[in-house]
Parts: sequence; C-alpha cells; structure tokens
Amino acid sequence: MFMDQELLLLFDESIQLESNVADSYVMFQYTFPEDADFWKTLIIEERNHAALLKSGKEHFAPVDTFPVDLLSAALKELKDTNTKLVKLISQYQDKSPSREAAFNVALRIEQSAGEIHFQQFMQKKTDSHYAELFQRINGCDKDHEKRIRTYMKNHAIAISKSGS
Repeated sequence: MFMDQELLLLFDESIQLESNVADSYVMFQYTFPEDADFWKTLIIEERNHAALLKSGKEHFAPVDTFPVDLLSAALKELKDTNTKLVKLISQYQDKSPSREAAFNVALRIEQSAGEIHFQQFMQKKTDSHYAELFQRINGCDKDHEKRIRTYMKNHAIAISKSGS
C-alpha cells in the first residue's frame, strides 16, 4: 500500500519545517555566541525531529502502521510557516536581528502549527506501538517553547507581545 499524495505532502512540509527551524537556530547560534550552547541544543533536537519524520516516511509505510497523528493536518499552515521561515532566514542573513528579536522569533516559531502539533503528539498517551516508539526515540527533545521562555527569563531577555 502506498501513502496517498496529501500524506506525502504533509511529511515533506513537516520535515522541511523542522529543517527550517534548525536553520533559523543555526543562524542565531552564530549571531549570538553568548547563547551558542542553548541554540546548539535546540538545533540538534530540531534536526532529530526532521530525521524522525524522514525515517517514518521511509520505513513505516503503509499508512495504517504509521502514527499519522504525528503530522499536522494543516498543510496550508505548514507551507505558510515554511515560506515565512525561508524569508526570515534570508532577511536575517542580510541584517542580523537583535538578541531579543531572535528569541521572540524562536517563541513564535515554536508556537507555529507544526511545532505545536509535534509537541502535543509527543506528550499524548497512546495505545499505538508505533506512536510509543516515536515518543521514546524523541526522548527529551520536548517543550522548546517552555525552555526558550525560561532561558529568556533567566537572562533578562524581554518577551514581546507577539511572543506571549
């Protein structure tokens, strides 16, 4: 059984989202060396999320064995978020953001549809062997938004109204 086209698109956009988020954080890591360790941890976790989704796409077809609720059903929102991230990365390559702006952008990223959906899936109780396997593989790579907020608070970085 082959995956249907919409599911393949959801996989591709979800994988791209995790990669774009990691790319954003790489940019922040180099722009703000004082926060490099923090960003590096998030980069690794975002790349792990992308790898987890790639593995799911490659190895867990047919659809009836893959925990499809791992993927956001909001294809348009995923595409929109990816488009915004690509533009943002390009914009910030030309002119670096302030440290405060970078952290607030990270908060907004983690509040995006795909990232929230991924987090909710990883925290949800499940009876599915495959879903449980994905949750175990993901391990501690959880709750980026909360960790970003805590880091900002501990380092006196203001949260903008759009980041709240």
